[in-house]
Amino acid sequence: MTPNFKKSPDGLIPVVVQDPSTNKVLMLGYMNDQAFEKTKTEKRVTFFSRSKNRLWTKGEESGNFLDVEEILIDCDDDTLLIKARPAGPVCHTGADTCFKEANVSTDFLLKLENIIKERRTTPSDQSYTSSLFAKGINKIAQKVGEEAVELVIEAKDNNEELFKNEAADLMFHYLILLQAKGFKLNDITKILQIRNSK
Repeated sequence: MTPNFKKSPDGLIPVVVQDPSTNKVLMLGYMNDQAFEKTKTEKRVTFFSRSKNRLWTKGEESGNFLDVEEILIDCDDDTLLIKARPAGPVCHTGADTCFKEANVSTDFLLKLENIIKERRTTPSDQSYTSSLFAKGINKIAQKVGEEAVELVIEAKDNNEELFKNEAADLMFHYLILLQAKGFKLNDITKILQIRNSK
């Protein structure tokens, strides 16, 4: 990957920063070749600040760094998309993003997956999910099996509400099982996408 900084008279190219968890666009900045190399090396987003006329690592004063997960370049080699995890609010105003939008996912399954992960890493005595993790993988797998059987039974009847509720129970416990095994739903989605492309 070699951005073409010579396309612009000032040697700067635009950089869109996106949160890989929520897919929200966080901000737009500019890089020169030095900022690009520093970003690649340190895995933290560094821009060339046009107002300060120097390299500027996002978060150098606030501590709200942007930790790089992936760098993509467009087809013309003159724009970058950086997927980075924010360590706090991104905008200098204190907002989540520079576009006055909350940095939250509209994907509820992703949100649920994160809640399940939190219940595992920070257990609560009042949490059903935490109690399942405490009982271990065998109990979690058994629960998925039970919910699958209940769904099959409801599929043979004509009660749509019961069927949908059993389907939701199965999905919920399946997400718990994935978390217990160290996987995300996205890992399984990728396999389905590969199969679909064959």
